[in-house]
Amino acid sequence: MDFEKIKQEMLDKKKWVVVGVTKKKDRWGYKIWKKLKEHDYETYGVSPNYEEIEGEKIYSSLMDLPENIDVLDMVVSPQIAMNILDEAKATNIEYIFFQPGTYNEKVIEKASSLGFKYLIDDCIYATLRGQE
Repeated sequence: MDFEKIKQEMLDKKKWVVVGVTKKKDRWGYKIWKKLKEHDYETYGVSPNYEEIEGEKIYSSLMDLPENIDVLDMVVSPQIAMNILDEAKATNIEYIFFQPGTYNEKVIEKASSLGFKYLIDDCIYATLRGQE
């Protein structure tokens, strides 16, 4: 898989969802969500723990999102990520950006078998900060 090409394709997409978004401003789930918004990405948050963050609706699952999403940014444990992959497939998401610590060998095997284009060993937050 050509990870650089996939990364550029992801950056060109405008509809993102952060799975594992949080209100805790010192956590990656918040920082990534916020950074995507600052860079003019249409960004949704998914977490069963919140109904809203900073006045924006947060969805309890990918199935609840109001429109199709291009890229899923994964900010959850590998155990949760395994289940999210099935939802992502059911909602026709094509790209998954696995943040460090969100995947293991089984998660990557499943993502591959489901046909996702994905990135590992990278961070969207660091990428976007580098563009500022």
